[in-house]
Formats: sequence, structure tokens, C-alpha cells
Amino acid sequence: MDIAARFGDNLFHARKAAGLSQEELGFRSGLHRTEIGLLERGSRIPRIDTLVKLSGALSVSPLELIAGIEWSPASTLSGGFRIEGADPDED
Repeated sequence: MDIAARFGDNLFHARKAAGLSQEELGFRSGLHRTEIGLLERGSRIPRIDTLVKLSGALSVSPLELIAGIEWSPASTLSGGFRIEGADPDED
């Protein structure tokens, strides 16, 4: 699972828990329904302002929407993202 897919899964579950349709969430957050769909499908990674809009519209912490996405520094100058619960051999 990649970052966009994990975010999309988190967004989907938060939206369902709030009892909102994609259209209702779009209206509350000031985003178009198709943007919500793209985010939930993992086709797009949100900008920071979009993350804040979504968390506000859902009345959840932004941390809930990025749960399971962590940065791990490497032993060199580059690092990499780690998706919690993902198979490390999956690439």
C-alpha cells in the first residue's frame, strides 16, 4: 500500500463514520465531489490545506487522516516513507 492509498482508506473510513456522502463531504470542505473520490481511491495526495479542510469538515484530527503513514530516516541522506501494516517485501 502506498501513501495515497493509505490516506484514501483513512478518509473513506472517517467519512463513513461521520455518515456523510462524498457530495456532503465535498460541500462541507469546499471541495468538489470528484476530488473526494480521487482522494479516497488513492489517485491523488492532498495538499496541506486540503488535509485541514477535510479534517475540519469531518470533525477529526488531521492525524486521523494520516494515521499509519510514517517517515523513517535512512542511514544516508535520503529517507523513505513506511506504511504501517504494509508487507515490507511488497514493491
